[in-house]
Amino acid sequence: MKAVPAGPFQLRRGGGPPPGIAVLERELDRVPLSTVLAKANRVTVRKGAEGTGAFGSMRPRPADWYTFDAADNAVTDWYPQGLTSAADAGVSGGVFVVSWYFKPVGAAERGVRLSFMNTATLRYRHVLLVDVRPDGNIVPINIHAGGVAWYGDLLYVADTARGLRVFDVRHIYEVNGEDGAAIGRRDGVYNAFGYRYVMPQTGSWNTTTGTARFSFASVDRTAEPDLLVSGEYVDDPTGVGRVARWRLAADGTLAADGEGVAAAADAYAMPVLKIQGALSHGRTWYLSQTAGSRGNGTLVVAGDAVTRRPYPVGPEDLTRVREQVWSVSEFPGRRVVYGVPL
Repeated sequence: MKAVPAGPFQLRRGGGPPPGIAVLERELDRVPLSTVLAKANRVTVRKGAEGTGAFGSMRPRPADWYTFDAADNAVTDWYPQGLTSAADAGVSGGVFVVSWYFKPVGAAERGVRLSFMNTATLRYRHVLLVDVRPDGNIVPINIHAGGVAWYGDLLYVADTARGLRVFDVRHIYEVNGEDGAAIGRRDGVYNAFGYRYVMPQTGSWNTTTGTARFSFASVDRTAEPDLLVSGEYVDDPTGVGRVARWRLAADGTLAADGEGVAAAADAYAMPVLKIQGALSHGRTWYLSQTAGSRGNGTLVVAGDAVTRRPYPVGPEDLTRVREQVWSVSEFPGRRVVYGVPL
């Protein structure tokens, strides 16, 4: 990992929570994350067979993994991308959070959803991310959501060209409509494509230079202070992908100056291309490298030297749980959340 200028990764804090959230507070029930987890309606199986085609030629298999149900494993409209965990957030419990983006071309946009997976109960549930308008109406968010990082109460979702969008686990709302084909408010009834819960965007950190991309996200709790990590997916053989890190404040926000500007603490050029997730742990970096839908990926470990480990097909974002690095595989029929030793 070669140090490079961090200036291109400068971010500026966006406006505060949108005024429409006050309307949601009046018209819908706000629920804690514990309620979402308690009412999780989908089943995950620890070390189950569903989706393990993602392991391909990898030997040995991951040390541990959790499956999605058959429908989520097979769906072609939604693709998992980001992964974070309660360990990133610094809260108790075996909870993973997976971001999915809606992919169909020509279909009405359905945005981004998060899966909150509780490994203690082996249940998970999808929550739809939404933008809330000043009048309280809600609309889907059309981004790739290639990475997600959870710190304290805040969830950072990568927005490729713009920076990072912020969501707050203290602001989850239960909708009062059940129309699976509609989103928004009409005659006092809120629909969200059939999802029971929505999470509105509460803030953002926006690039001031436009010369960096934000393809993934993670948290480094081995530094002092803790760091938020993001960086670039690059597949052009003439290019170089970079990663950057920002200091985190005690309230979960990025450490910023009086003008609301958060300068990256450092930035590095990655030694390989096609990186879908990056995680720093002390002086060592873990990078998930994809080989597309037909070949096994690689876990690239960059410390004093660069080593390569076998990895599943379609590896994405990374999170650290205890002494394991976890990822999620994206392709239909090959979807699983899995961990390997650091």
